This record gives sequence, structure tokens and C-alpha cells, in this order.
Amino acid sequence: MAYVDGYVLPVPSAKLDAYKRMARKAGKVWKEHGALAYVEAVAEDVKPGKRTSFPQAVKLKEDEVVVVAYVVFRSRAHRDKVNSKAMADPRLAGMGPKDMPFDGKRMFWGGFQPFVQL
Repeated sequence: MAYVDGYVLPVPSAKLDAYKRMARKAGKVWKEHGALAYVEAVAEDVKPGKRTSFPQAVKLKEDEVVVVAYVVFRSRAHRDKVNSKAMADPRLAGMGPKDMPFDGKRMFWGGFQPFVQL
């Protein structure tokens, strides 16, 4: 069964186009190094909750949107191999924390082992 890396982050609305360009570039790199799927999605029907929600999780500001992304791999070992290659790819050299069109301190992510895959 596959392995999935998931990400949730806030992106300033004014920088969404820059983020999309960065995501297309990163997605191409991950796919070329073996990722099975690369998806980035902007929140369209996400409301603040009473206790928790996507907006609360990233401390969303009024001029921001929530982005959810995931990358699919064959396995955890495959993920580790692909991520190592992608992170070393020179096309991503200019994508340091200060170059990102979002606040990486409010982003969260993790690796997930699917238990249902239809």
C-alpha cells in the first residue's frame, strides 16, 4: 500500500499566484524523482470551528487562504528516497525558508500510512 506525505499551510491571498508557480515547479521535481501523485488544493469550503479547524490550525489571518497538499509514494522507503533526491535537485535551490510565499512557521506536515485504499 502507498505512503502519503500531507501538508497544511496558510498562504497570503496576494501571494497565491507565486505559491502556485512554486507548487507547479516542486510538483514537477517530485514527480520526476518518482512520486506517484502530487496535489495542491486551496480551501474553498473551510470554516473556522469552535474548537479546531484548518483555519485555526494554521492561525489563519484575514488576508490568507488555507492550502492542503499531499504527495503519494509507493512506500515509506520510496518516500525517503524520492524526498532526498528532490531536496537535492538544483531546481529547488532558490526555495529556502526566506524565499517561500508563505509563513512556514505556521505550516504543519507529516507522513501517513494509508489503511484504506480503494
